[in-house]
Parts: sequence; C-alpha cells; structure tokens
Amino acid sequence: MNFLSALSTADVVAFVIFAIIWLAYEPLLRVLARDNGMINTDMTVVRGAWMRTMAGRENKFMDGQLLGHTLNSASFFASSNLILIAGAAGVLFGGEGAFRSASSLMVLKTSSRLLFEAQIALMVLALARGLLDFIWAIRQMNYCLAVIGATPTTDDKDFQRQYGSLAAQVLNPALSSFNRGVRGYYFALAAAAWLFGPAAFLTATLAAVALLFSRQRHSPTARAIRELRGVLEKRGD
Repeated sequence: MNFLSALSTADVVAFVIFAIIWLAYEPLLRVLARDNGMINTDMTVVRGAWMRTMAGRENKFMDGQLLGHTLNSASFFASSNLILIAGAAGVLFGGEGAFRSASSLMVLKTSSRLLFEAQIALMVLALARGLLDFIWAIRQMNYCLAVIGATPTTDDKDFQRQYGSLAAQVLNPALSSFNRGVRGYYFALAAAAWLFGPAAFLTATLAAVALLFSRQRHSPTARAIRELRGVLEKRGD
C-alpha cells in the first residue's frame, strides 16, 4: 500500500490545507503587518527603543539580565520540544505494536499503519521545525549578549543611537526565531488532531491559525503594544 492510497479524499484536503497554512503563515503575517498593527511588527519598534536606551545606559546589567531570562525560556522550550520529539518518534518507530495499541482506542481514526505513521510523522516534523527555530534563537541571543557586553561607554548621542539600532538588528531576528519556535507548538497540536480524523485535523488547523492571528491583532496585549509603539514613535525613540 502506498501513501496516497492510505489517504481518503478528506485526509488529502485537510493535509493540503494544513501544509499551505503552515508554510504561508509567516509570509502572510508580514504582508498583513504592513497595513495593520501586529505584535511581532510592533515589538521590533519597542526592541529598537530598548537597544538605543541600552547603548546610552552606563550600567548594562539589567539589559543582560532581561535577555538572559529570554535565553533561559528558549532553552526550556527547546528541551521540552526535544522530549516531545523523542516521545513521538518512539511511537513512530514502535512498529506494529504501537499501531495496534493506537487502533484499540475508539477515539482515534487511523485506518492503516501507513496512515498512522504519516499522522505521527507530521507531528514530529512540526516539532522538529520548532526545535530548529529555538536552537537558532539561542545562538542569536548569545550573539546579542556579546553585542550588549561590547557596548562602549560614550556620551556621543549619535553613536548611541547608531549602535542601539544595529544591536536591535541582532536582537529582533533572534526573538523572531523564538516566536517561530513557540508557534510550532500550535501547528504540532493541529497535526496531532489528525489522529482524530480529517475533520478534527482541519478544524484544529483553522482554529490554530485563527487563534494566532487573533492574539497578534486583537488581544489586549496587541492593542497595548500598538499604543506603546505610537508613543515611542512620537517621542522619536
């Protein structure tokens, strides 16, 4: 039995929609952020103001502590992600025994071992993509710590603004990678819903992207950050 023959039409439709949304979410978010406030875009302005303030601050201890906290969070998520991947991979390579155990559960909708392995593999793939984002975020945050530590002490305001703006160009991609890693959990959960059938898979996929967009644009945090960005831009930071 090949992979395509193991999928029903509903499975194919749900999988294709998931793949399109999963791959297109971030480019679409960037396009929408040009005209509408989104947390990710607004936070680039806030972080830029932070780095420019950091460059003019004599004591950089607080800045290192703040970034170190985010670095610890990324490390925690990466470790948790690795554990989840190991658990899912154990099921994936569990052979016939894992498939029989899963098939005995009435709530799971897996008609063949090949389909079951595809369902688990998609979840592992979503988690693995998130893990790579967390690893890259950790590396970039370490670079940013070096940038903060190397900040010269000077009263030259123009230099401080220039150095802070360049430091933000190191910090923003790092935290964007961290955000992508966190987002991977949403899509991994949507992929896991495939085990409950194509209807649950499609519903979970649409619900995940709707929740992500809602939090980016319409959550109280998004509105507050949007207003804060406006205050910073008016002030010229």
